[in-house]
Amino acid sequence: MDFLDLIRAAILGVLQGLTEFLPVSSTGHLLIFGRMIGYDDPGGVFTVMIQLGSILAIMWLYRQRIVDVVLGLRSKPEARRFAIMLFLAFLPAAFVGLIANSYIRNELYLRLDIIAIALILGGFAMLAIEKWPPKIEVKDAAETPIWRAVGVGAFQTLALIPGVSRSGATIFGGLALGLDRRAAAEFSFFLAMPTMVAAFILDFWTVKDSITGDRIAEIAVGFVFAFISAALVVKPFLNFVTRVGFGPFAWYRIVFGIFIFGLVALGWL
Repeated sequence: MDFLDLIRAAILGVLQGLTEFLPVSSTGHLLIFGRMIGYDDPGGVFTVMIQLGSILAIMWLYRQRIVDVVLGLRSKPEARRFAIMLFLAFLPAAFVGLIANSYIRNELYLRLDIIAIALILGGFAMLAIEKWPPKIEVKDAAETPIWRAVGVGAFQTLALIPGVSRSGATIFGGLALGLDRRAAAEFSFFLAMPTMVAAFILDFWTVKDSITGDRIAEIAVGFVFAFISAALVVKPFLNFVTRVGFGPFAWYRIVFGIFIFGLVALGWL
């Protein structure tokens, strides 16, 4: 390990934190930019471990709601409803992920063309739903009807394809099922908590034997920068999409997908 490795780890940590909760695919960005800056991540150990920074950031930002739900499970019907809603929304991706995790990691993550196509198609889908939005039925993410929550959870399974984006799939699902922009984004954050914690546990169990002493410093740097950047981006993102919408992110996805195709065609990736 040298100082340059720590710089690369910091860059990727910032990238992870900035893109994890935006509908632009954090996985796609880490895979592409990791290759571009020459960062070697055998077995995806670094990528798996720094995701914990983003998870803890969103949990810190919503710590009061988490505490209220946990403390209210026995006495408050609304707390129980919230917990059940997230649990049921979490199940579809958890089920598919358990079955397909090995194939996704060992096959799809190596296909840059799939990442590019998923980015582009997701961008056009987001543009379409911005242009022809369904009727808004839900303005508070915490009040999302159970059936709509499960529907968003079903959309989340699409994010198992690298390039789709977990937040992109769940936000699109929320919009399609009648949530307004802010509620769709916030529901995506709520659903991220159990989903990302479960994914981290599964991935950590897979890579734990590959975590070596000389990687600890890189992982620590990436973790810290992922936490800070994620914590800083969430609330400005909510305010931005409430005012402007998801169009800029849709166009960014399309341009980024075309950019990847270009790099592959030139033999640079």
